[in-house]
Amino acid sequence: MKRFRILIGVFIVIICLFTFMQYQFRDQDALQSWNLPLSGLIIAIDPGHGGVDGGAVGGEDVYEKDIALSVSLKLRDYLQEQGALVLLTREDDRDLASPSTKGYRKRWQENLRNRVTFINESAADLFISVHLNAIPSSRWRGAQVFYNPMYKENKALAKAIQAEMIRNLENTDRSAKALQESYLLRKVEKPGALVEIGFLSNDAERNLLQTKAYQHAVAASIYTGIIKYIEKHPPQDNTDNE
Repeated sequence: MKRFRILIGVFIVIICLFTFMQYQFRDQDALQSWNLPLSGLIIAIDPGHGGVDGGAVGGEDVYEKDIALSVSLKLRDYLQEQGALVLLTREDDRDLASPSTKGYRKRWQENLRNRVTFINESAADLFISVHLNAIPSSRWRGAQVFYNPMYKENKALAKAIQAEMIRNLENTDRSAKALQESYLLRKVEKPGALVEIGFLSNDAERNLLQTKAYQHAVAASIYTGIIKYIEKHPPQDNTDNE
């Protein structure tokens, strides 16, 4: 009888330990999901151009719109893995103009307006617009981040991303730069940055920008810059103006 009671006691202890461990692991899983660095953050990504608007062109029909989209989708994946809700102005090769709008210039203008409206009417805490550059000279290369000084945190975000571009890509010493001429940067009423990820007019950089490995490196640099920025500037502080 005594031995039976001991066995019952041991059995009860095992059941209690098993139940306790279940709750512990469940709590740890929940805690881990809440501890993701971008949990609760909403980020809008704007892959530049699209549809009839190819953007900058380099080499043998290498279009800005295609590389911008590819990098943006990779950036989306990085951000989502760390808990962010990601919104994209486009997820395929199209613009945001109405199908009934005719003429390249009219579509271009409507497309820009609709991108601004999309971001402004969203619940995004910040936005990233991804572009590429091309100029007549093939000399220039390197990524550069632009920002509108309207919001005080824009410079901090741009500098954080630029620093990661310099550190990870090792092919630029450019600095983040204020830019008020950009329609998107002027009209979007949220903190954000426009990232020119390289020059299609530079042969070596154009070749790099077409590779998946380099696109991942660019996306990872933007993502890491956002992480560094968020560590110092929580979302609730991002709406303070100068």
